Amino acid sequence: MQVEQKKPARVWPVLRAYWTAVIAYPGLLILAITAAVTIEAGEVIAPLFLKQFVNVLAAGNTAPLIFGTLIAILGMYALVNFIAWIGQRVRMLTLGRLEARVMGDLYDRSFTYLVGHSHEFFISNFTGTLTRRVTRYARSFESVLDNFLINLLPAFIFLPGVVLVLSLRSVWLGAGLFVLTILFIYIQYKMVMWLQPLRTRRVEEDSRMTGALSDAVLNHSTITSFAALPSERSYFGKVTDQWRDATRKAMDGYALIYGVQGLFALFIEVAILAGAAFLWQKGLLTIGDFVLVQIYIINLLNRVWGVGRNMRQLHDAFSEATEMLDIMELPHEIVDAKSAKSLTVAEGTVAFDQVSFEYHDGHAVLNDFSLTIESHEKVALIGSSGAGKTTIAKLLIRLYDLKIGSISIDGQNIAKVTQESLRRAIAFVPQEPMLFHRSLMENIRYGRQEATDEEVIEAAKQAHCFEFISRYPEGFNTMVGERGVKLSGGERQRVAIARAILKNAPILVLDEATSSLDSESERLIQDALLRLMEGKTVIAIAHRLSTVMHMNRLIVMEKGSVVLTGTHEELLAEEGNLYKKLWEIQAGGFLRKD
Repeated sequence: MQVEQKKPARVWPVLRAYWTAVIAYPGLLILAITAAVTIEAGEVIAPLFLKQFVNVLAAGNTAPLIFGTLIAILGMYALVNFIAWIGQRVRMLTLGRLEARVMGDLYDRSFTYLVGHSHEFFISNFTGTLTRRVTRYARSFESVLDNFLINLLPAFIFLPGVVLVLSLRSVWLGAGLFVLTILFIYIQYKMVMWLQPLRTRRVEEDSRMTGALSDAVLNHSTITSFAALPSERSYFGKVTDQWRDATRKAMDGYALIYGVQGLFALFIEVAILAGAAFLWQKGLLTIGDFVLVQIYIINLLNRVWGVGRNMRQLHDAFSEATEMLDIMELPHEIVDAKSAKSLTVAEGTVAFDQVSFEYHDGHAVLNDFSLTIESHEKVALIGSSGAGKTTIAKLLIRLYDLKIGSISIDGQNIAKVTQESLRRAIAFVPQEPMLFHRSLMENIRYGRQEATDEEVIEAAKQAHCFEFISRYPEGFNTMVGERGVKLSGGERQRVAIARAILKNAPILVLDEATSSLDSESERLIQDALLRLMEGKTVIAIAHRLSTVMHMNRLIVMEKGSVVLTGTHEELLAEEGNLYKKLWEIQAGGFLRKD
């Protein structure tokens, strides 16, 4: 399932999600808001003492008593500013702690929900794009809260305070400043809305460029082996051209907005100062009032100018957060039933009952497939590519859900048990195992997280990993690289087999676990697999038929249905069947049965 693209920013859903996260820390939030109010109160009150100071100086009186008054006024000015300074420190410390905790929670929530999506979801979306959405979701919260507590809330506290103070001196002056400021904010809002589609497209193209870059980096070896750098550079160039075009248009929009803002801010400043000069001429304002008005205008315009910039930053934050919110609001395709119980495996009997299945693109794979694998029975699934063998394994571990038919383990429908208990009961060794960019010890221990180092080492020995691990200077602490690229294909498969040995689950699924091994390594692994399969129900998907001779029963498939069943000898004894044809193509296999 591919995530739908080109959705506009959704402000209220994002705010609700962020509010749910931030309200978990009410003490820090209230303290940060209180500090912001304290700072703005100081910004409104402190200039009043400067006004008194200037008025005293303008009177021209140099008596000692007047000097004492000036010192007292300066003392009050310093005190108010000191209280505001304390508020700034409190806000800074509180905001840092609040953002760190909430962002950590958002990372956890988004990661948990993202990983809970289905296998189909991940193969339909760029890995780089998905990871960037998680990081943007958390970091956008920082931008939203910073803009609210450092810019928007202070501006909307400072404006009423300034209007109130000036209105006490002149209603016309206060009303004029209020009307012009609100008009300025409205104009900025309309221009930001006009700019919104351009900014949204820029964010979309940025995500697309990230996805293309991630795709190229992950496929670096393919690019190199095919000498395809010129082609990839051309493809990436087309992507960056679209990003460049979107960025240019957005930047042109910024330039226009800044020009209009600057012109209107100049108009407000000149208009208010002209009005103040007129009132001063009429004797309604003092020189101190004139200084007060100038200080207020400068501070207010700085804040209001910042409101437009904050709106643009907030829109970016909401756009980026919306991308992840879309994923978090997308229902998980594979979910536990409401009454799901833990799977209990006593015998390990697996039954497929009239299963038909097709992928999301409509490609049909299985057609009325039925198969019962008895407890501790070892069954091999054989057939040409596309016969549905690997799909059976994916359905068994519920990477996909069925619409037709059912799968049960010991009589328990796997759709009605918890996914966690189901997957704990099955050890799966894929054809192309993927490793974490962690140490070999951590990768093998993934089979059973609580295993001791000694148990991990023993599993590695049984899987014949110990031979190549001991050659590394750092041994089991060796980092394997992204997806295990520092190891050969055969070494990665042996690590995957070691995981399965360590897990020791009652049901074992092998998706051609020896496909990447040379003949000598395959012989060693076959020995390990024989020990691993003891006492377990085994489903082996066999591409190389050398792996099937030790199986109790062979199931030959074609076009999603069973066409033959029997032992290795029984199927070879029949003339002209599909199994014998496949066996002869592989020249009798790579190993001979003991």
